[in-house]
Amino acid sequence: MNAAPPPAPAGVAAQTLGPLFIGSEIYRGSSYGPAHPLRVPRVSTVMDLSRALGWLPPDRFRASPFAKPAALTLWHDADYIAALQQAEATGEATPDMRHRFHLGTLSNPVFPQVFRRPATGAGGVMLAAELLAATPGTIHVPGGGTHHGLPGRANGFCYLNDVVLGIKVLQRAGLKRIVYIDLDAHHCDGVELAFTGDPGVRLISVHEEGRWPFSGALSDDAQGSAFNLPVPKGYNDTEARAVLEGLILPRTAEFRPEAIVLQCGADSLTEDPLSRLTLSNRAYIEALQAIAPLAPRLLVLGGGGYNPWSVGRLWTLIWGTLSGQAVPDRLPPDATAVLAALSWHGGGRPPPDPALLSTLIDPPREGTLRPEIRDRLAVLRQR
Repeated sequence: MNAAPPPAPAGVAAQTLGPLFIGSEIYRGSSYGPAHPLRVPRVSTVMDLSRALGWLPPDRFRASPFAKPAALTLWHDADYIAALQQAEATGEATPDMRHRFHLGTLSNPVFPQVFRRPATGAGGVMLAAELLAATPGTIHVPGGGTHHGLPGRANGFCYLNDVVLGIKVLQRAGLKRIVYIDLDAHHCDGVELAFTGDPGVRLISVHEEGRWPFSGALSDDAQGSAFNLPVPKGYNDTEARAVLEGLILPRTAEFRPEAIVLQCGADSLTEDPLSRLTLSNRAYIEALQAIAPLAPRLLVLGGGGYNPWSVGRLWTLIWGTLSGQAVPDRLPPDATAVLAALSWHGGGRPPPDPALLSTLIDPPREGTLRPEIRDRLAVLRQR
């Protein structure tokens, strides 16, 4: 029996473009290496799971283009792009590349698709931005969301910053008011660098305090462009709702955005190994549904997420919500088979809870609204 689906975001039916899903086969089998958190499959899982559920017909899918080097210089340095290409061609980073561009490090290793994979993610986000600039609508690009990339070097698993590139494409097309909302457990340092002091871009980031990259302090307003909310470990669905209602929605609505870019890094989920936050995927869907009506253009990206089961379920659920699908109480056999075939690909972590193989929606993870979050929201309301 099918559960009643989460209500579709208001206005989706009236939008003239989409919902579209932009993905690529480059993610299938592509890995940062056996010791890296991004050894696990993610985007390919979302594609497979969505198709197993009958949610991804050909007319809703677009293959992500490969961004050409010249297009990437919209924000990135040309010599860095050339170094990425050289690292892919030779399969290694020289000492100079490691020093200047942070390539070939533990966080940012050289792997067989070290240029093509991020260039595909950037190409998908830039295509989505071009399509949305021309025609309002909704597009999901789960391969996007690499919010740490810097102009001249790799940073935090991110070789390019597709978020910055996508927003700059929207700006180049003439959009004057863009809101970027980041739900990843890690602060969007690269995006903030790009748009500090830009009156046409408002950044709202909710991230775990005391976690890499150790930026995004409550007092950091990026010269008036950002609202940063660091949250303590154990951040739960009740607190996420308070943040949504007390920060994200009012600060987005008052800006009257022409477009919203929503980064849905899945590492704020309880199961993720790289944070200590405790959200369910319901918290993301509640945010998505509330945010979607606030602008005529919505670009939804992926981001972090290092548990292959929880990230695949979340981003598939996001696509199902955007495309108005009925979510079953229990997954059909073909969908269960997709999740059952996943693994950690090493690392000695325990197998997933059985519910992660048979369902798509998490149980609620409510809790206490702690005073520190109330107090920090009060500080941000004063701005």
